[in-house]
Amino acid sequence: MKVWFLGTGTSQGIPVIGSDHPVSKSADSRDKRLRVSVWVHWEGHSYVIDCGPDFRQQMLTCGAQRVDGILFTHEHADHTAGMDDIRPYNFRQGAIPIFAHERVLRNLEKRFDYIFATENRYPGAPSVATVEIFNNKPFAIGDKMAIPIEVWHAKLQVFGFRIDDFAYLTDVKIIFEAEVEKLKGLKVLVVNALREEAHESHFNLQEALDFINLVQPERAYLTHISHTMGFHAEVEKKLPPNVFLAYDNLEISI
Repeated sequence: MKVWFLGTGTSQGIPVIGSDHPVSKSADSRDKRLRVSVWVHWEGHSYVIDCGPDFRQQMLTCGAQRVDGILFTHEHADHTAGMDDIRPYNFRQGAIPIFAHERVLRNLEKRFDYIFATENRYPGAPSVATVEIFNNKPFAIGDKMAIPIEVWHAKLQVFGFRIDDFAYLTDVKIIFEAEVEKLKGLKVLVVNALREEAHESHFNLQEALDFINLVQPERAYLTHISHTMGFHAEVEKKLPPNVFLAYDNLEISI
């Protein structure tokens, strides 16, 4: 199984529009971050976790010829605003399954009502097949099972996902012990680390490192990174040997 980091930035991306922050002006390509998402693929199967506003650009860059489904973590715009750009896949494949909490599906129906319309549909509108997911109920994606991992983004419930020995968690601030148990024995953990300073709804760097130490994966990658975290080249020097700062278009094998 391979994981391509489509985007590793926060809701604003890096560089931030109009920002004079040094990281926003960095010449290092690893400091240029699109909105957070990953492409998970293995023989004959291709899935994306989240579909943010940079989806079109990300798909052109990674070269994914097919998307068999989209797993949504939650409804915030930086994770969902690219829904309209699934159309080229629709034209080749038909309706694309989307997997999400019931609350997220209702939110998408409201924001993208033309996608979910059952009457007088615009002929070029995207087409999806909704699959509601529940905590403690694994679901099939291709020939594998995805395990939902419930976390909290301040007061908002969010799903992470475990697929085999890989887990992807973003926008985490709180996770309870029962969910941590679902993450034991991982080869690769991806988790958010916004910045060094504390934040009300995201792990900061130290919280993410403490969480990684608790889960004990073989390797861990940090994502959902703000420009205020600092330069990629400098931050990665501070990390433990098995922890890495992810960057856009990094591809790893599991």
